[in-house]
Amino acid sequence: MAQQYTRKMIRDVFVRMLNDRQLNKITVTDIVTACEINRNTFYYHYPDIYSVLSEIFQTEMQKVIDEYNDTRSWEESLVSAMSFAIKNKKAVYHVYNSIQKEELEKYLFEISGNVMTHYVDTVCQNINASPDDKHIIVLFYQYALTEMLINWVASGMKEEQKQIIYRTGLLFNGNIERSLHKSAELSEK
Repeated sequence: MAQQYTRKMIRDVFVRMLNDRQLNKITVTDIVTACEINRNTFYYHYPDIYSVLSEIFQTEMQKVIDEYNDTRSWEESLVSAMSFAIKNKKAVYHVYNSIQKEELEKYLFEISGNVMTHYVDTVCQNINASPDDKHIIVLFYQYALTEMLINWVASGMKEEQKQIIYRTGLLFNGNIERSLHKSAELSEK
């Protein structure tokens, strides 16, 4: 229990610092001073700052998985998944402009994939689409959404991402289900 508390405290302090300064300007000394712990305690929990960042993304990803609700649309799920980025725009922007950019891109890719996989599985329950076609549909939307999110981060996250996600959903409404039905038709031939 105390270990979880210490890990969470380190992550929270790290995110606060990341909202104020670039990743390469944050040191273990800064974190342990703010947390009022010693260096050994930090290193007991994490080998370096980058592992703290990685765990933050993993924790946020697990929240998306745990909170997924079959009654939600993919848009609602993606907006929920992006809540960390929306609340911590500067931190995310600082990660994007650091050597850990790939970690952020991987996180966005996994979130998009997770959301789309759950959504396609939910929509497909009564449609006899082939597993290969389901995978192609998920990948298509995963790549499209990931690139959209990366461009949003790269542009400084000035636009209201929630509105863009919902608008995208309106523009492409029904396409996933039509594609799944098409797959079922092709499989029958």
